Amino acid sequence: MQLARLLLIAAIPALLSAQDPDPKEIIIRAIQADARNEQASRNYTYIQREERRTLDGSNRVKDRKIETFDVTLLEGSPFRRLIARNDQPLPPDEKRKQDERLQNSIESRSKETDLVRQQRIANWNSRRAQQREALKEIPEAFDFRISGEDTISGQPVWVIEGLPRKGFKGVSKMARAILPNVRGHFWISRKDYGWARIEMEAIDTVSIGLLLFRMSPGSRIEMEQTYVNDEVWLPKRIAVYANARILLVKGMHVQMFYDDSDYRKFSTDSQVVSTGGN
Repeated sequence: MQLARLLLIAAIPALLSAQDPDPKEIIIRAIQADARNEQASRNYTYIQREERRTLDGSNRVKDRKIETFDVTLLEGSPFRRLIARNDQPLPPDEKRKQDERLQNSIESRSKETDLVRQQRIANWNSRRAQQREALKEIPEAFDFRISGEDTISGQPVWVIEGLPRKGFKGVSKMARAILPNVRGHFWISRKDYGWARIEMEAIDTVSIGLLLFRMSPGSRIEMEQTYVNDEVWLPKRIAVYANARILLVKGMHVQMFYDDSDYRKFSTDSQVVSTGGN
């Protein structure tokens, strides 16, 4: 009896670990879920705050730019309207110009032929697809292990560590440039396999664009999402901390932040109208 008890206690860790699926399988299912999530995300408009900082050698901010945009859907693709600068409302004249841009775009897109509209939407879809090319190659780019659990946006998540797999070459340009030179951490929803958070840190030099732009080891990218309307994971914050070199000459310390908020579900029956100027 005592021996059986000892054997059961010894087997508990293995039994518990067997409850979690293979981490690579989790990542694969997360990529499949992202394709469904991407379609649902097209039904939302939002506010995006962009902040860009340039730091000197002592990590003091020497240049800072903040712009806030209202991102809405017009005839099948997004339109970005500047609504604030440095967290302050635009001056009346500039606000009026931005409202006129919106109104002109509404009128222009409403007069498009079906062919022109389809081409515009296809171009937008193509850009979105290119941004996700490297994502599809993540399962083959890393060796994975489940390193813990967490909660993000009220959802329980797996925390998965990924280290570059030796010999991985990559198919897409972005995958070849980035994935062999970074280590990653991935927070994946246990409920629906949504990407809740991703962190990538450069462990070797990342070169992009025929060596025109280089990120040094220690540079990192962080992306966190939020669960909206119990149906879709949408970007909450993207942060880039880069020690970069432009044209292999000019060294820069750059920080970029993209904060998305105020998600509103867009109905095909909705009408976008200009707020007008003062």
